[in-house]
Amino acid sequence: MQPVHSVSRMGVATVLALLLFPTQGITQQLGDSIFSPELHRPAFEAGGGPRVVVDGAHENFHTLSGRFGAFARLLRADGFVVEGHDSEFTTESLRGVGLLVIANALNAVNQSSWTLPTPSAFTLDEVEALRAWVEQGGALLLLADHMPFPGAAADLGAAFGFEFSNGFAMDPSGQGNLTFRQADGSLSRHLITEGMTPGESIDSIAAFTGQAFRSPPAATDLLVMPMGWVSLEPTTAWEFDDDTPRVDVDGWSQGSVLEYGRGRLAVFGEAAMFTAQRTGPDRAPMGMNSPHAHRNPQFVANLVRWLTRVE
Repeated sequence: MQPVHSVSRMGVATVLALLLFPTQGITQQLGDSIFSPELHRPAFEAGGGPRVVVDGAHENFHTLSGRFGAFARLLRADGFVVEGHDSEFTTESLRGVGLLVIANALNAVNQSSWTLPTPSAFTLDEVEALRAWVEQGGALLLLADHMPFPGAAADLGAAFGFEFSNGFAMDPSGQGNLTFRQADGSLSRHLITEGMTPGESIDSIAAFTGQAFRSPPAATDLLVMPMGWVSLEPTTAWEFDDDTPRVDVDGWSQGSVLEYGRGRLAVFGEAAMFTAQRTGPDRAPMGMNSPHAHRNPQFVANLVRWLTRVE
């Protein structure tokens, strides 16, 4: 999600968190307000699609008025109705929602302190309300990026059988950006990647540092972590040294979908791929506006169509 500074496999150098503390990361990551996503063809006339609701009540790092603006523009261009959700999750508050999107929720104690512990962003009642809502036919897109976001969403993920790693998925050189490709098997074939017409097929997806997780047996992993990748799991975000725990995540997932009861669920361990941002002093593009992420917008549209059962 954030710019990655190199750290060797053996942790020779410590990456100083002063470069990427949450308060500074926020100022370095801004929504790209001029990015205009393009689709092969809209699924609906303007405003004719299902109601998509984006969570804004759980200290979310990505909100409709901020870094998630491009996501909303993309879905509106596809004909969906996109709104915010500013209250706790209950049976009543979820009524009439076609798709709920939760992007990088946090517990209030971690809003300005990205260090352990990372308690749940959701109450037990909210977790059960969401689980039951999906089981009864709801559709949920859950995005939980690198630490501390996996910790905050772990209870919700576990309710559906997902096991999050509260760390940073990185390659042996300490880089977290990854392009998943059908050509090497890291991007799986699925109705989502095939699309409804040849112009909507997806051959590659770009991701920008996140977590890796384990999926339940019934899920389909769309984004599969390559051999050699590890999860670096520090006590404070972006602080790595020789003692930082490392977990082999070869074959784990960074994006998975699941039919759950009468509903559908998609879980992704990286959120920037769903956004368009400008980051760092040079305002470099990160997300759907990145030059090597040209298929990301169509992938996001295909995913949302699958979740909402657009035929």
